[in-house]
Amino acid sequence: MKSKLVGISVVIALCVCAELGRSVLRPYYAIAQDGAIAPAENLIVEGVPAIPASLVETAGRYGSFRSATLVDWSPTGREMLIATRFADTAQLHLVKMPGGERQQITFFADAVGNGRFHPKGGDYTVFSKDIGGGEWYQLYRCDLASGDVTLLTDGKSRNLMGPWSSGGDQIAYMSTRRTGKDTDLWVMNPGDPKSDRLLTKLEGGGWGPEDWSPDDSKILLKEEISLNEAYLWLVDTKTGEKTALMPGGTKRGDKVAYGDVRFSKDGKGLYLTTDAGSEYMNLAHLEIDRPEAKYVVTGPDAKWDVERLDVSTDGKMLAYVKDEDGVSVIHVRKTAGDKEIALRNLPVGVVTSLRWHRNGHELGFSVTNARGPGDCYSVDVTTGKLERWTTSETAVKTDSFPQAELVKWKSFDGKEISGFLYKPPAKFTGKRPVLVVIHGGPEGQTQPTFVGRSNYYLNELGIALIYPNVRGSTGYGKTYSLLDNGFKREDTYKDINALFDWIGTRPDLDAERIAVTGGSYGGHMTLAVSTFYSDRIRCSVDIVGMSNLVTFLEHTEAYRRDLRRVEYGDEREPKMREFLERIAPMNNIEKIKKPMFVIAGKNDPRVPVSESQQIADALKKQGTPVWLLIAKDEGHGYRKKGNQDFQFYATVEFLREYLLK
Repeated sequence: MKSKLVGISVVIALCVCAELGRSVLRPYYAIAQDGAIAPAENLIVEGVPAIPASLVETAGRYGSFRSATLVDWSPTGREMLIATRFADTAQLHLVKMPGGERQQITFFADAVGNGRFHPKGGDYTVFSKDIGGGEWYQLYRCDLASGDVTLLTDGKSRNLMGPWSSGGDQIAYMSTRRTGKDTDLWVMNPGDPKSDRLLTKLEGGGWGPEDWSPDDSKILLKEEISLNEAYLWLVDTKTGEKTALMPGGTKRGDKVAYGDVRFSKDGKGLYLTTDAGSEYMNLAHLEIDRPEAKYVVTGPDAKWDVERLDVSTDGKMLAYVKDEDGVSVIHVRKTAGDKEIALRNLPVGVVTSLRWHRNGHELGFSVTNARGPGDCYSVDVTTGKLERWTTSETAVKTDSFPQAELVKWKSFDGKEISGFLYKPPAKFTGKRPVLVVIHGGPEGQTQPTFVGRSNYYLNELGIALIYPNVRGSTGYGKTYSLLDNGFKREDTYKDINALFDWIGTRPDLDAERIAVTGGSYGGHMTLAVSTFYSDRIRCSVDIVGMSNLVTFLEHTEAYRRDLRRVEYGDEREPKMREFLERIAPMNNIEKIKKPMFVIAGKNDPRVPVSESQQIADALKKQGTPVWLLIAKDEGHGYRKKGNQDFQFYATVEFLREYLLK
């Protein structure tokens, strides 16, 4: 919507926020008389030159898309609860039939991406939400008939929603309410907030409830120490006493990981994903009384990680998703006789959610790929009927968007590294400049999903995109995922240097015009590459990256600090501290000689904004060109469309200035 004011026209987006009765009108940005975009007051902008408003009409179209993610099935009908965005942020919507209208049920300034129906009647949903990206999530109840929203938690602590009880009248969740850093197990009837009670006191931040036993006498609790070390516990729902559930042949200290875990219908066993005795997270069944873990899938089919698992309400069906070289494949098995049901003609891509309907034969899921931002589907596993529930809109037709090409190269030690290459259309001739995009985590993996606004770089600027999965990435076996821990940190930087060598062998890519970017740990990698391989790049874009792993570990939120020390090393140990200080980009600032764009959120609880501010200040002091963007109402990455758009427009101008010229 455009409206002319005195000397200025304002581009705004309406965000009607029913957050406890309050309404707001959120400005995205303003366009001044000189034709430049003026950032909104919530943005701190330093060193960024005037951004032409013409980008709104050109690049802006690539940011005009939405996606849909399955959140839950209604317990009383064939209806889906989904998350999608119509205004500034993603909110919960109800879809009553395949292809039906999306009826919005939450209206907040901050995003709402998860929620669960009350299993007994579906009369309300429970969801969680933070403020300004700070990740201090609170639980809320939204009554569907009235639209009233009730705060269920204390409004101060960090609360993570868990599963509903089998009886459907209680919900388990984790909260830091007691100490501010330890995540204790709590139980509540959301219909009666006064029923809230602390069930089990715990130490540390790696705890989470997985499931309730069929008779609701036990809660299955998972304790995560690191990417490759976790433990299972059974908690008595009356006394709060917890008992270790240790599969036969394992003991405390063994490096065994567990993913999703669900009770079998008879309550005597568990279905779970684990890497016990295997390189990959595989599907297994565990007998509680013995206990014995037996893999459901064996032989050649056991390769690749099982990412998601869900058991039907009647316990007769298992659904799980395997990550096969970056692409998701859905499998369904009958629990009786362990027979797989063939599913045909499912959409190809990356599955982002998976959930059985209570009828036991319809499986809902969400999927995204290079040409689709993400939509919701269902498949009837008895008939094979596939139905599409949402069709997300895009301002730019996606039919011609390039598919991801799997590429591989050898690193300094002979280790094979892989990634995905997106090539610009044929209208761009000659060697193409390259933007290397490094994923976060580092316990993560780049998969061939919809790259969103980055399609503008491909289709309009002719920039090739490469998304590497350097050592430390998940999806390639646990040995690979541990190759960057502690004192091995520099090896992952060298994987990107080897990628630069590989780019030089390609006749279609320009090794003289390379930019690197990434968010979170990918931001740290961006800073490290900009430091130690400055002569090989033109510029870089650091998004919420750690400029010194020591100061990061000292200032990240307490509830996650121990988990990060396992990955990066314990900065309290003298030798590790010396090593981390030696490789810190912040301590090698004189080596960063190429222009950098630094992007951060003021409320980031994971990577404090100080990590970005200190690197930007140091670069400015030594005269290295640096742009800085900080959003006051964001945390670990931008979730509000207006902020995302301004970040995108500024990045386009940065790449035009320093990569393409």
